[in-house]
Formats: sequence, C-alpha cells, structure tokens
Amino acid sequence: MSKKTISFIALAVVATGILIFMWVSYYNTPGKLDAFAQCLKDKGVKFYGTFWCPHCQNQKALFGSSKKYLPYVECSTADSRGQLQVCKNENIEAYPTWKFPDGTSEQGEVALEKLAEKSGCQLPQ
Repeated sequence: MSKKTISFIALAVVATGILIFMWVSYYNTPGKLDAFAQCLKDKGVKFYGTFWCPHCQNQKALFGSSKKYLPYVECSTADSRGQLQVCKNENIEAYPTWKFPDGTSEQGEVALEKLAEKSGCQLPQ
C-alpha cells in the first residue's frame, strides 16, 4: 500500500471515531426537556405525526435531544402513501395531532406552555 492510501485510511478512521463520539455524546447527554417529555408520556399524552411532515419535525425540534422521550406515534406507511391502522383507529386527520387523557386534542404545532397546561406536566425553569 502506498503512503497516500495509508494516510487516507488513517484519516477516515479518525473522522469516523470523532463522528461516533459526537453522536454518542449527543444521545447520552441529558436534555433540558427530558423530564417534561417523559412526563407527557407517563400522563398518557400522545403525539401523532409522520416522518414527512415539516410541522411534526418543527414540533420535535422544540424538544431538542429530549425528543427521544416524546410519546410519538408514527402514522405514515414507509412509502408515505398511506396511514397506519393505529392512526386510523384514533381518527387522526391532521399532523401533528396531540391527544390528551381528558379526551381533548390539539392539531398543528403546539407551544410547550400549552402542552404543560393541557398535561399537568411542569416545564423546567
């Protein structure tokens, strides 16, 4: 092997290691809204959306790295052409839709303060 090839391989290994470290650090660092997102789930709140919906992505972005704890239910089929049965059963017609244990729901992007009010979960200071 030439020196250029060895240098390229070494650089690729180092770059991959850095990316893996950054990814692990991101997903293992507690997020500011971890407890809030977990509380939503514990209270029985549901967040229905699709992977292709820009408003759903905006809603998730409000939670930053804490989005992994959201009570998210994917409604789209993998080919984006249909709706999964779980969402049909819940009569989900718009994305995102938030459903609360009291039977009420909110459609569209919902502010964190509104989610706190509707769920009884406390936002961090």
